[in-house]
Amino acid sequence: MIRFITAEQTLQLRSLVLQNGLEPAKCSFDHDLYPSTFHMGYYEGENLVCILTCMQENHGKLPKSAYRLRGMATAPEGRRKGYAAQLLLAAMEHLRSQLHIDYLWFNARVIAFPFYEALGFEYMSDEFDIPGIGPHREMFKML
Repeated sequence: MIRFITAEQTLQLRSLVLQNGLEPAKCSFDHDLYPSTFHMGYYEGENLVCILTCMQENHGKLPKSAYRLRGMATAPEGRRKGYAAQLLLAAMEHLRSQLHIDYLWFNARVIAFPFYEALGFEYMSDEFDIPGIGPHREMFKML
C-alpha cells in the first residue's frame, strides 16, 4: 500500500540504506519540513519498506517548474518486488495531476541507473562524485 508519510517516518530507511547506519536523527534534509515537500512510503503489511521525498526545486538546465527526488530507499527485504517503481510512479502521477509540475529530476547513484532508465528517465549530466557517497549522474523525466 502506498501512502503519504511524514519526514520523521523516512529517517530509519534513509539511515539503513543511504547513510551507512548514520544515526537516523542526522538523516534529515534541509527541505524536509517545507510545506511544498512531500514524502511517500510503500508498506508491505505494517512494514514501511520503500520511501521517497520530493522537494520543489527547479533545475538550471530546464526552465520549467520542477520537483527534485531525494532519499529514495528500499529496505533489503523489499527489493526486487517492484515496490520502488510503483512508489515512484505514484509520486510522478501526484506531481503531474495534482501539482501540475513539468518534470522530476535528481542525482542518481550509478547502481540505480538501470532502474531509472527502465522508467524512462534520461541523463542530463556526466558522471560526478559526491564525496562519501560515490559516483552519480543527474537524471530527469518530463511529466
